[in-house]
Amino acid sequence: MRATAEQVVREAADHLRGLPRPWEVEPGDGVDTKSTPTDVVTASDHSVEQLVRSRLAELRPGDDVVGEEHGGQARSGISWVVDPIDGTVNFLYGLPWYAISLAAVRDGRSIAGAVIEPESGRLWSAALGGGATCDGRPLRVSRQTDVRLSLLGTGFSYSPQRRLRQAAMVAGLLGDVRDIRRAGSAALDLCAVAAGWIDGYLEHGCNWWDWAAASLIAAEAGAVVRTPAAPGRTPPDDGLGADALFAAAPGVADELADLLRRHGAAEV
Repeated sequence: MRATAEQVVREAADHLRGLPRPWEVEPGDGVDTKSTPTDVVTASDHSVEQLVRSRLAELRPGDDVVGEEHGGQARSGISWVVDPIDGTVNFLYGLPWYAISLAAVRDGRSIAGAVIEPESGRLWSAALGGGATCDGRPLRVSRQTDVRLSLLGTGFSYSPQRRLRQAAMVAGLLGDVRDIRRAGSAALDLCAVAAGWIDGYLEHGCNWWDWAAASLIAAEAGAVVRTPAAPGRTPPDDGLGADALFAAAPGVADELADLLRRHGAAEV
């Protein structure tokens, strides 16, 4: 299933590269919105998800598929969770930090997954108990043990009201860590934790398809990972907020989680 995920996201990235680029066509062409005016979806999102669904129907007939743009339901057996473009706003503006994510899930738990960054071609993948790699090289989280020297990643909601609460939390946190980055793709942020490029990451409000593959990659690289509940499951009650997505190097994970609670993570 790991090999299948890798194959399908590679094909999806090739497909995406052949589609019209949003920044090269007339403004608004092939672009719509979802939850808010800033929550965009492009024709490319739909096209990539359709390609992924078509290939999985050939390679894994009978498996369920749950996707960001075309829905679906995970039933018994193996299901596939796909985010056709994670970081659509970056993609829309021509920024390179976006990804295609695909995970194989059993009983709400990710067991294999792959994330590809189409602009660079970098491919991350993992299997439960089988480790994580980037372009075939084993991944390992950072060895940071001083939270004050930690570089963190985060993201912000499409809701203006929630963004203000997130900004307040980040403002309080900035005095306690090295610095904070906001790249615009939850999947790539989790992969950055896996690679040791950042020491921790927190974001509220991410959906299952945002983290299904990348959270497994981070965990298999040695990160402490806490995800929101998969559909039908109870969210953790740990003071970070029901829909918090958190990953960190083991050496700073506990202290960082305490800092996040102190700065209002549960109220975000």
